[in-house]
Amino acid sequence: MNGIQIGYARVPTADQDLTSQRDALLRLGVLDPNIYVDHGLTGTNRARPGLREALAAVREGDTLVVTKLDRSMRDARDIADELTTKGVALSLGGSGYDPTDPVGRLLFNVLAMVAEFERDLISMRTKEGMAVARAKGDLKGEQPKLSTTQRKLLFDVQDRGEYTQTEIAELFNVSRATVYREIQRRRVAFLATCEAHIF
Repeated sequence: MNGIQIGYARVPTADQDLTSQRDALLRLGVLDPNIYVDHGLTGTNRARPGLREALAAVREGDTLVVTKLDRSMRDARDIADELTTKGVALSLGGSGYDPTDPVGRLLFNVLAMVAEFERDLISMRTKEGMAVARAKGDLKGEQPKLSTTQRKLLFDVQDRGEYTQTEIAELFNVSRATVYREIQRRRVAFLATCEAHIF
């Protein structure tokens, strides 16, 4: 093939390193200026500028090279179809994907299904782990900014009407949004109590 190779690499979190994927792409013959990357974006996020640039860079006769079929790349088949329509080849870790070959299409679909299955398994295990941690009390979520005593005092100050919400926030060393949330929570709780007595 006379075209050029365009590489694409992605990591889902900003603190992960792309070095191994970049090195693998270089070993597969992709030139460094032709490597497009996305940092801190999941595969389910459609707004991936690096991928968009890579797809825009390939022309008929070129090859898009990825090191592996990403387990969270749910739209892999759509991308493969888009490349086929443009006359662009797809290389998965050095193995070419031939959309005109029934075996090639089958292998690609199997790889995509296995990758999606792996992603779903990880998601399920994460949810199970969080449920266990929550049951043990290890996963408490965001702690309230104010203690029960502080909350009561805040309501007393608010009810007297001597201070604005901004001033109350300064008094309690919290944001104005926190004061607003606390007041809203009390209002909702009060309305719920009223409705309970009506019915």
